[in-house]
Amino acid sequence: MQFSDLDRDVRGRLRTLSKENATVVGRHLVMAGKLIDTDPELAYEHAQAAVRRAGRVDVVREAAGLTAYQTGRYAEALRELRTVRRLNGSSEHLPIMADCERGLERPERALALAASEEASTLDAHGRTELALVVSGARADLGEFEAALAVLDQIPAAEAQGDLALRVLQARASVLEAAGRLDEAAAILADVDPRALAAALGTSLDDEVVVYDLTEDAVELDEDETEEDSDEADAAPSDEDETDGSDSDAPDTEAAPTDETDAAASGTENDEETK
Repeated sequence: MQFSDLDRDVRGRLRTLSKENATVVGRHLVMAGKLIDTDPELAYEHAQAAVRRAGRVDVVREAAGLTAYQTGRYAEALRELRTVRRLNGSSEHLPIMADCERGLERPERALALAASEEASTLDAHGRTELALVVSGARADLGEFEAALAVLDQIPAAEAQGDLALRVLQARASVLEAAGRLDEAAAILADVDPRALAAALGTSLDDEVVVYDLTEDAVELDEDETEEDSDEADAAPSDEDETDGSDSDAPDTEAAPTDETDAAASGTENDEETK
């Protein structure tokens, strides 16, 4: 596990930090990315360690948001991803933000996000991810026919490979929720269970080399007097957005709140930390 394992663009975002601090933060980001599927709680801890050192760097807050989402901390994930959007202007995580609203039992807000102007900026993959969330939100509201209609509107060309399997799983979930169990079973009857598990992110095939968090705690104590110049980068922004704002004003400020609940078919883990 090396700092060089990070994507070049991510390494570039850490150049505002001292070399020593960037190296430690980078190692935490590498581990967060490696562990997010297999041990999301430990991935979250690595992301939080990175935030303590470089809280004003967008890729660090992105890691915090994605790992919070993966561990069911939906309010915290929503706040972090709003901060990322403010820092870099990207709406690529809009599907995950909408799914966080579902996890907070606010499907109406998920639908409002999906109908926002930002949604039109998503690429084909993002549009399909958002459609999965919208379908789930409709199902949450008991609007099962509307949920199926959303899935019907996904262009076949935009749902290939693993994404196509996730669309099938979403359809089966809606049918099951509607009490149409035979139809739900028929949809997945010819699907390879291993392929479906991999598409849903439940495969545990990757071997992970663990970086002990206690190493950073020791380094942090030793370097404390040397990193005053990085404190502005290390503290999370005072302008962090709230997790409880109205859907038409998503960037207001509030303190973090941890939430737990299950978001159904929704989005896959972000790209790479996503």
